[in-house]
Amino acid sequence: MAHALPTSPRPPIAGIEEPWPLVMGIINVTPDSFHDGGRRLNSKAAIENGRSMAAAGAAILDIGGESTRPGADEVSEQDELARIIPVIEALAADGHVVSVDTRNAAVMTKAVAAGARMINDVTALRHDPRSLATAAALNVPVILMHSRGTPANMQTLTKYDDVVAEVLEALGARIAACNDAGIDRRQLIVDPGLGFAKTGMQSALVLGNMKAFQALNCPILIGASRKSFIGDLTGADRSEDRLPGSLAAALWAAQQGAAIVRVHDVPETVQALAIFRSLCYKETKNQEAE
Repeated sequence: MAHALPTSPRPPIAGIEEPWPLVMGIINVTPDSFHDGGRRLNSKAAIENGRSMAAAGAAILDIGGESTRPGADEVSEQDELARIIPVIEALAADGHVVSVDTRNAAVMTKAVAAGARMINDVTALRHDPRSLATAAALNVPVILMHSRGTPANMQTLTKYDDVVAEVLEALGARIAACNDAGIDRRQLIVDPGLGFAKTGMQSALVLGNMKAFQALNCPILIGASRKSFIGDLTGADRSEDRLPGSLAAALWAAQQGAAIVRVHDVPETVQALAIFRSLCYKETKNQEAE
């Protein structure tokens, strides 16, 4: 029997009252991101892409100017800002909910000043020693993602005794650090970091045991879109061939109660979730009638 979506009240995220999971569209203003690097390196292309994603149903637009794929090089703060600020300003001015994908505190500050309403940090506010205080002062929702090391070395840091338990423990510690820094727990979203310092099978274990992360009492974001672990499990070596696996992961995440799914392919994901919701709604109504 199919599983109905949970029906308990869901708190709004960044003021968004839509049903979970919200779809977050990925806009990488970078030359070297693993799937779409270089496609939207100029502001005009990135802005047009964001508008298209919003029109297709993305509730949040996540804008990043530094690739965090395995092996990626760091970029300067000036380059990161030059890539993302015009895009954030334009899309925020349109009224869209914009998230900034950055691990640098100064970029967080300037992005929020430009109109970003969320922070998405792949290091869970660990990379920059100023990030905890900065996030507390900015008082916007923060996505804490589990990772180890840096993009340059993270895939050498995949030794776990129990990957689910250790990721859960690490995220719990970051929540505690945020609380100690004065960040309201209600502003926190957790992301188990599929593909970051995890093998393909470890990522599958984390995703398969996603409900364990509900113990953290924070909304959960799942970012599986086009990632290499899908290729590891299916033999789809190119990111261009991983849309079916990405949709399967998004539907699984929805079934498990994800708050946000972060995706490259907004129209396809929105359509898949619409069918999933309609089937769950039908099942719930049938159960109520019995």
